[in-house]
Amino acid sequence: MFDAHVHIFDPRFPLAENDGYLPGPFTIADYRKRMSRFDIRGGAVVSGSFQGTDQSYLKAALSELGEGWVGVTALDLEATDEEIVDLDRAGVRALRFNVKRAAADITAMTLQALRAHDLVGWHVEVYIDGKMLTSLQPVISKLPAFSIDHLGMSDEGLPYLLDLVDRGARVKATGFGRVSMNVANTLRRIHAVNPEALMFGTDLPGTRAGRPFR
Repeated sequence: MFDAHVHIFDPRFPLAENDGYLPGPFTIADYRKRMSRFDIRGGAVVSGSFQGTDQSYLKAALSELGEGWVGVTALDLEATDEEIVDLDRAGVRALRFNVKRAAADITAMTLQALRAHDLVGWHVEVYIDGKMLTSLQPVISKLPAFSIDHLGMSDEGLPYLLDLVDRGARVKATGFGRVSMNVANTLRRIHAVNPEALMFGTDLPGTRAGRPFR
């Protein structure tokens, strides 16, 4: 199994509250214990809103996890080409646009994404409520390669999500305990448009979700 979406909250590295919430520790050891009955061969460590643009935790996590693991990061808009190349060497493979949980300059982020794609081939992971897909679809569709988190979150945006899938977007089959939709129906509809679009992830530790992965 490749776990396409997991968060690591290592108390050795800084965290910041988001909307008054701060997660408890969830270390690599915690993750391995939780997933011990699964054959995990790799995955994607995703930066959450609590981690801002800190890269120290992500570099440490990827170094410890080793082969088969990659990183998805939030990057300071002023980051240089050299910083992007350095993160790529450390195993980072994507930028995250956290439009749901953080204030976002979409235009600046898109320009950064295009630069990162040209430099090192990174794609973009978009965390967004489906209700916002309508207004942001023209911008998102300009990205050369991208995925959408947690099935797009809500039914309202499903038609727009399916259109993006038809254009090549990938979708993370994650966060089933945090979405407001019929998950099984959504999975079937995405699969009908593109059977290769879905990527499974645990979303552990399931921070702020109605229920975590089980």
